Amino acid sequence: MPHIRISGVERQQVMHMSQNLVDQLAEVVGCPRDHFTIELLPTEFIFDDKMDANRYPIIDVHWFERGQQIQDKAAGIITGAIRGQLKEEEKGVEICVRFFPLDPFKYYENGAHFG
Repeated sequence: MPHIRISGVERQQVMHMSQNLVDQLAEVVGCPRDHFTIELLPTEFIFDDKMDANRYPIIDVHWFERGQQIQDKAAGIITGAIRGQLKEEEKGVEICVRFFPLDPFKYYENGAHFG
């Protein structure tokens, strides 16, 4: 926790940026590195009845609410990390970061909630 789900980015790119990304986020968020998870979701984009070769990085962050200022910093860190891994021809692509606040009373780990 936080859980980061990434789609529209190649596996090697995510692997290459993962350590630095977690280091930066752990500092801003104020939680240990080993509380983070990064999940890569395979994605295929479809447009007008065809496979769309253009990739659109989408990053979902599931976490306990941390306030707008920390969320803004986290979004900047994530966007910068993704942009730093893109190939030259992909540099102009839009990067979407979405935050999903979790309710501590509805989040369970080993049968116990965090609320």
